[in-house]
Amino acid sequence: MEATAARSDIDFVRIPAGEFYMGWDAGHPAERPAHVVFIDEFLIVRTPVTNAQYAAYLAATGATSPPFWEKPEFSDPDQPVVALSWDDAVAFAAWAGARLPTEAEWEKAARGGLTQARYGWGDTKPDVKFERPPRAGTTPANAFGLTDTSGVCHEWCADWFDDAYYAISPRDNPRGPASGTRRVSRGGAWRHADPWSPVAHRSSLPPHLQYSDYGLRLARDAR
Repeated sequence: MEATAARSDIDFVRIPAGEFYMGWDAGHPAERPAHVVFIDEFLIVRTPVTNAQYAAYLAATGATSPPFWEKPEFSDPDQPVVALSWDDAVAFAAWAGARLPTEAEWEKAARGGLTQARYGWGDTKPDVKFERPPRAGTTPANAFGLTDTSGVCHEWCADWFDDAYYAISPRDNPRGPASGTRRVSRGGAWRHADPWSPVAHRSSLPPHLQYSDYGLRLARDAR
């Protein structure tokens, strides 16, 4: 799998252009209907952004550190950075020469080429629950090499959220509705009673909030 990086410490992989089956007809109403989506080639990072990577950004820009930054249970350099607002995530992505993935890009990458599997690695849910964000790279990898797509933290996406969007979503490179009050997030999170959300599961949050299970994963246009 080809790898590149906007920064030398951020490991991007290339996701090929093509169709995939997005959503899950047996899931929550917002995950229906399952539908075919075509996505252009793009790049996405193997893991969520870590505290070590975010520390470099804070040092370079003087930005304010997020809540929980100094707490021992959240301060391991290899843990995903959490408690970012959507604007925080966008600002870091721009500094890193990247962007947030669209919701459709996130799901295509997280599926790892599997069709209608519950998780990006298959249908088996790990028998473990975390009491704090685990280190990046902890969970099973999918066929694209992505880890931590469930069980770790919610990851902000670029799109506004609309629970009825799938009924009108375009086939090619959907980017969500033009406006809204909540931004899409994806990926099951450590703080939930069941952190292992299926890959099709959709979540959202008002963009200004900073929760202890919200981080980000970077994407880039293919060049």
